[in-house]
Amino acid sequence: MDCLFCKITNKEIPAKIIYEDEHVIAFNDINPQAPLHFLVIPKKHISTLNDIEEADRELVGHMLMSASKIAKDQGVAEDGYRTVFNCNSHGGQTVYHIHLHVLAGKALGWPPYQAALKQPI
Repeated sequence: MDCLFCKITNKEIPAKIIYEDEHVIAFNDINPQAPLHFLVIPKKHISTLNDIEEADRELVGHMLMSASKIAKDQGVAEDGYRTVFNCNSHGGQTVYHIHLHVLAGKALGWPPYQAALKQPI
């Protein structure tokens, strides 16, 4: 499989890894949209949110729990952060391996699509 995130998980491509356990890996986004912008990905390849199966319920929950832990470790949990899953082209997904964006370090505008017109998430 020629998946960028699978290659990062397999350590074939370098990334600034900030967290890893047996189920997920988290690393800084190469095109950050906030002072802190990292991705949490499952080590299991799942192409899109539409491909999640019942058996993946705990894994996706673990992604969210990992994001919360990392936000606390990075010192941004108290002020707050945003989590985003993009799904397919109209949702802004460019790498077809599910990934949770976590953005923090500044006040983020709402609705996000107004900000996205100037600079995408």
